[in-house]
Amino acid sequence: MALTGRAALLAALGSLPVGIWDPGWAGILAVNAPLAAACACDYALAAPVRRLLLTRSGDTSVRLGDTADVTLTVTNPSRRLLRARLRDAWPPSSWLPGTETDASRHHLTVPAGERRRVTTRLRPTRRGDRQADRVTIRSYGPLGLLSRQGAHRVPWTVRVLPPFTSRKHLPSKLARLRELDGRTSVLTRGEGTEFDSLREYVPGDDTRSIDWRATARHATVAVRTWRPERDRHILLVLDTGRTSAGRVGDAPRLDASMDAALLLAALASRAGDRVDLLAYDRRPRALVQGRTARDVLPSLVNAMAALEPELVETDARGLTATALRTAPRRSLIVLLTTLDAAPVEEGLLPVLPQLTQRHTILVASVADPHIARMAGSRGNIDAVYAAAAAAQAQTERHRTAEQLRRHGVTVVDATPDELAPALADSYLALKAAGRL
Repeated sequence: MALTGRAALLAALGSLPVGIWDPGWAGILAVNAPLAAACACDYALAAPVRRLLLTRSGDTSVRLGDTADVTLTVTNPSRRLLRARLRDAWPPSSWLPGTETDASRHHLTVPAGERRRVTTRLRPTRRGDRQADRVTIRSYGPLGLLSRQGAHRVPWTVRVLPPFTSRKHLPSKLARLRELDGRTSVLTRGEGTEFDSLREYVPGDDTRSIDWRATARHATVAVRTWRPERDRHILLVLDTGRTSAGRVGDAPRLDASMDAALLLAALASRAGDRVDLLAYDRRPRALVQGRTARDVLPSLVNAMAALEPELVETDARGLTATALRTAPRRSLIVLLTTLDAAPVEEGLLPVLPQLTQRHTILVASVADPHIARMAGSRGNIDAVYAAAAAAQAQTERHRTAEQLRRHGVTVVDATPDELAPALADSYLALKAAGRL
């Protein structure tokens, strides 16, 4: 088969005789003069890299687990055709493991004076801001023998937001909220402290709800209905200290706490309550205040995106003082922290009375499902020792939770998958009981 183009030229150049003497540079150039000339021409015909104009467009935010497309526009102002390979570099956590090579490298051909676009698809594996690194371009001549290479800085930032996987529970929790609020027909109306309306008595109604004055004016027995109070203040407090860095499954405890906080915020804002956020360890890491019901969830998601656990012990006194300043009036303070004995007994319990005397306190903690599995393991001596250790850990958590309950604190202790709906149920229970 006859060779054509680049392959034929290389074959011909490779068949040139080489002298038997030891050639220096002059000898190499003399013997390989055709190859040197071809390389020089190829290099001269390659489009210059540093004169290229590069701009970006595309997504600026993405939820963890989803994909973001960032488009790179390459303009070739020279008079030569650009034949290039391009690498769009981003941090390693911008892609799933093993997919970076295919996602970040592109082949590109741009005629003189024209522009072309290439799209880099990101799929981040961590929350936070992902910033584009340099764009490296290798421009080839028509024979592909030599190339020009250069790099451009084209800034772009994609913010990776929390995934909010618990939003699947929101419809069922909103249905329960509508029952409490009296917008659906149910036998028993939700309890609360705000008067809603009068209606006719039906068997099963609480006789304490009978309005005797209204009954005297009508031919039927009238009962009062109540709805949960609105415009209550809820402060979500995320403990970002060292205990939040512990991994439960594939993610830190902080991620599960944020997911639960987002579901509660979405539910509470629909209920007409005001929601604020405080993230704290030894100093405030995030503070969101005064947002409307429409803006509160996007604001919380954006503030949580850059949060990372800090490997320091949480200052419980500082956290309490900051929470009291953030919530000067009676509020529901939801503290998402640990139930480990030492941090609670040495940090939280001494300052807890300052919170409970003014506010309703709810403590939510992420439990490790692996401990429950260990507690039920049997079969050999190692499994029995593991079960004993797990049972001891569970007993300590239960004792710590009881200590908090004796101070009037509502405690939610659940695994990552169950924490968000359990926290929402506790909020609805407090609302139904008129404690907000």
